[in-house]
Amino acid sequence: MTVGPLSDRVATLCDEIVAGIGPEAAGQVQQVRERLAEPLRVAIAGRLKAGKSTLVNALIGRRVAPTAVGECTRVVTRFRYGPADRVDVVRRDGTRASLPLGEDGMIPQRLGVPAGRVAYVDVTLTSEKLRDLTVVDTPGLASTDTRVSARARAELGEPTAPFDADIDEDSASEVAAAEAVVYVFTQAVRADDVRALEAFRAASARLASSPINALGVFGKVDTLVGGAADPWPVAGPLAEQQAALLARTVSEVVPVVGLLAETGEAGRLTAADCTALKELARLPAGQLQVLLASVDLFRTRPAPVSPERRERLLTLLDLYGVGFALAQLGAEPQLGTGELVRRLVAASGFPRLRHTLEQTLRWRADAIKAGWALSRLERLAGHTGDRDDRETLRAATERLLREPAYHRLRLLEVAQRVATGKVALPVAWEQELTRLATSDDARYVLRLPRADAAELAAAAVEAANRWRVYAVAGAGPAQSRVAQVAHRGFHLLAQAIRQQEARR
Repeated sequence: MTVGPLSDRVATLCDEIVAGIGPEAAGQVQQVRERLAEPLRVAIAGRLKAGKSTLVNALIGRRVAPTAVGECTRVVTRFRYGPADRVDVVRRDGTRASLPLGEDGMIPQRLGVPAGRVAYVDVTLTSEKLRDLTVVDTPGLASTDTRVSARARAELGEPTAPFDADIDEDSASEVAAAEAVVYVFTQAVRADDVRALEAFRAASARLASSPINALGVFGKVDTLVGGAADPWPVAGPLAEQQAALLARTVSEVVPVVGLLAETGEAGRLTAADCTALKELARLPAGQLQVLLASVDLFRTRPAPVSPERRERLLTLLDLYGVGFALAQLGAEPQLGTGELVRRLVAASGFPRLRHTLEQTLRWRADAIKAGWALSRLERLAGHTGDRDDRETLRAATERLLREPAYHRLRLLEVAQRVATGKVALPVAWEQELTRLATSDDARYVLRLPRADAAELAAAAVEAANRWRVYAVAGAGPAQSRVAQVAHRGFHLLAQAIRQQEARR
């Protein structure tokens, strides 16, 4: 991922700070500096068997993460880009044990190291999709009354996510380092799912750089209906209801058929599979209807395709995917494997998820990274024991935050507080603040799609004045602090509009 201007400036600041502080603090600042050069780290969270690993495989574009419960699904696994495929089991003492991928190309189910000694599994892959995104597959979240990591709690200064009871502290710390969260759930959202997501997001770097650093994925939507029936008429409205329920915790809920996404994105459907599907598609409509009525009937009814091949098709597509593929091939018998795969991926809902990730995470990656780094530096300034180091860190971060470009981070910080309900604002004001914090498009922010520069500048000034008045009249202390940040944000927006127009 190309370092953006905000994170690049923070990296330069780290270089400047290191020269003027002691070795212990300098080492921590250097870690922050190194992290700025890494891709955005996204944690995939959710309950056991929610479909997390299947989604991870779709995002990576390879079937590497095991989907069956085993040793490796009980620890955090980090997938990142590397020059060669490699699996390292990182022990709690920092040492590593290397493993080859299995014959099936997946992480071995047995890690060769006692679970109590494993911190996390570090996987490097040559997948191009990991060049600008590191994906962290987490263990399933348990109920919210499960014990949590004392070490992570001490580091974060607040309760951490409710991990399964036997997830060790190092694994919890690795999860807490994620900068954004994709939370996977199936069907009904339970009350403790909401609490789990809130706790998980709080543990994941406590971002002040994004008002919404979590995305919901409604997985396995093909299980909503029986047989090979189309689940989307049910999945769409249900996802909207879930989004309303989770409005304070995720930016959006995207429904996905995870298995289809994994099969398509990982290139698992072969020409032989497509040939088998074409043979089935030639059956009379009545026979096909019976065959697709249930998984058992698909396995056992007489058909021109062997039971072994049919079992493989179920493993790759399940009944909904098989039915969808047969419908496509029935309408277009000459359809090639590549086009069929493209249509299966489209039918999975995964393209929308990928687009949403691009818009909500990667688009803001520079601000997210910079905000994360500054929050770490500010925390270090508050906890370092050396007084001179503490003052140096505070002075440097405060100086940087006074620069106009970095007001975006303050905007994102207060927008997050409002979006999560920590500070209450009228709905229209909350929406305006979110637009200001998450977009550079003045027409979008001000909701004036056809306005010229003069009209936009005037509208920005009017908004700045409106927030200033709100800050001094009618707002409580918390609202007043938010309003002051918004006031300066609109003032800077008006300046940017005028400067852009002057350069033309």
